[in-house]
Amino acid sequence: MAVTIPVALTMAGSDSGGGAGIQADLRTFAFHAVHGASALTCITAQNTQGVSRVEALSPDMVVAQVTTVVEDIGVQAAKTGMLLNQSIIDAIADYLERNPLPALVVDPVMVSRTGAQLIDDNAIATLRQRLIPLATVLTPNRREAEILAGMEILTLTDMQVAAQKIYSLGPQAVVVKGGGFTNELRGVDIWFDGQAAVLKTQPVETRDTHGTGCTLSAAIAANLARGIPTYTAVTAAKDYVTAALQHSLRIGQGQGPVGHFFPLLDSSRNPDDSYWRSD
Repeated sequence: MAVTIPVALTMAGSDSGGGAGIQADLRTFAFHAVHGASALTCITAQNTQGVSRVEALSPDMVVAQVTTVVEDIGVQAAKTGMLLNQSIIDAIADYLERNPLPALVVDPVMVSRTGAQLIDDNAIATLRQRLIPLATVLTPNRREAEILAGMEILTLTDMQVAAQKIYSLGPQAVVVKGGGFTNELRGVDIWFDGQAAVLKTQPVETRDTHGTGCTLSAAIAANLARGIPTYTAVTAAKDYVTAALQHSLRIGQGQGPVGHFFPLLDSSRNPDDSYWRSD
């Protein structure tokens, strides 16, 4: 018997190491019982130790992927991740302005947690002016929030002020993430949709956090595709990421990924299993 389930679309880059990007998004969609469709924006050669090469797809090819999925399958929610350059951002914004989707989560992949800028200033300006106003939920990390709000973020109050400033750019809701902190703000996010809320979970002690940003935004999109209200979609996604961090994977020699499929392994039947990190 055929089964009808919600569909979510990710527009992001491919991570050859499988920990982030399209690969993390599709795993997250599957965990939430949502069919995942994808539009690749770029291809990376990377592993747990870093990225060695990146090649962009043409803007026309990116939009062609989105168009063919939407016209045939339809989507209940979508998310963006690494868009890489101004031309791709413009092309996606053009499409979305002509063809609004039911829900759009924008993970503004501009700056890494450590502060390394990932796209150029022109791409950042286009993201701010054209794509962010279309977002149902925007999920900047601390460094991205500093750029978007034009301020340094050092305290909880700073996070709250930044969230309000970013909200003025036009998204329906903003989640400023505190995962990049090393103090008591680690694990603390700020929600703002005209009203503020502090979202807090217990920090997880692990070095293996690759893909957390992608996973959070994908989980929000999956929940929205299932018809879950926006605030609940965000808090449930945060709980999922916390659980995935608690089961981060022993893969590679660098920073391993979070464990997207952690319930599938029954560790009680395999007590010596070494797939899961406990550090």
